[in-house]
Amino acid sequence: MTDQTCTLDFVSEKCTKANIGLVGGKNASLGELMEAGDDVQVPPGFAVTTDFYEAFLETQSLDEYIIDRISEVDIDDDNAVVAASRDIRERIENASFPPFLAEELKSSWEQLQAKTEGDDLKVAVRSSATAEDLPDASFAGQQDTYLNVTDFEAVVQRTKECMASLFTARAIAYREKHGFDHDEVLISVGIQKMVEARSSGVMFTVNPSNGDQSKVRIESNWGLGEAVVSGIVTPDSFLVDKPVYKIVDRNVPDKDVMTIPTDAGTEEVEIADDKRDVPSVTADELIKLTDLAKAIEQHYDEPQDIEWAIEEQGDTKQFFILQSRPETTWNKEDEQQSADNKGDSGNPTDQILDHL
Repeated sequence: MTDQTCTLDFVSEKCTKANIGLVGGKNASLGELMEAGDDVQVPPGFAVTTDFYEAFLETQSLDEYIIDRISEVDIDDDNAVVAASRDIRERIENASFPPFLAEELKSSWEQLQAKTEGDDLKVAVRSSATAEDLPDASFAGQQDTYLNVTDFEAVVQRTKECMASLFTARAIAYREKHGFDHDEVLISVGIQKMVEARSSGVMFTVNPSNGDQSKVRIESNWGLGEAVVSGIVTPDSFLVDKPVYKIVDRNVPDKDVMTIPTDAGTEEVEIADDKRDVPSVTADELIKLTDLAKAIEQHYDEPQDIEWAIEEQGDTKQFFILQSRPETTWNKEDEQQSADNKGDSGNPTDQILDHL
């Protein structure tokens, strides 16, 4: 086991799409984003690798138990699949990491604490499966994410829960029906510093409604982005022309709820009346987000689906990219760009201010 790589900092040269089998899709994307340019800020963190996961299962004989338990299941019997999922997840979540893995995880946690200069480090613990976001599979969203995790003991438990989420009833059934071997679809876990988001959301470097690559669709809400990603709120929405930074479509609805961090993780709270119908991003912030979208798309050389957050403390404002993945509805061969996307660039601030 001495030749295994059990944890990897996101800045490691191994944490890239060339090593999805080691760090999974999400963590590989975060590692790639580290190279997308100086303006693209990614919260620091590290990957708990598939080597760690496999060593955990092997040392605790969990791998044998999982294969045996699934082999007993009639995949067409929903109740049987749910029961197998429950048994497997409980077995994983109740097992202990062997000392050599626990020590490496603790060391990486302490290094992240030192990097962020604080003992009150709060992190997101995110699943990063090896088959997610692949062009011939649809695993994204099948595994767990936990936000605002505040201490090492909780990180240990949430890491196990992310690993166990590889065996939800939905995931088991999906792999069985699509011919994926359960012991070949592995999982990594990302441990990433939380952003104290004032506003956050998603953006697409292509118009998701028609594939127009000359546009950026930016969706935002107050607080953490989970309210946008989960669909519990209708977010502010802006369609920005990339060359001229002009808003060609905008919608700022009344926003009822926002997601905030709490000691127990996160919760949805009501938005104050004086902020409900106010845009959650400013003109200058839309310019910056559009610039980031263009830089990230150029880095990957294909349209992207990007999660972002803005942290604001006093006069200091930082833009963070939390995730970027290929946009799956339209690909770079789509010939749906507008004929006038080479016009005069104009002044981006003036263009956006005219439309806010």
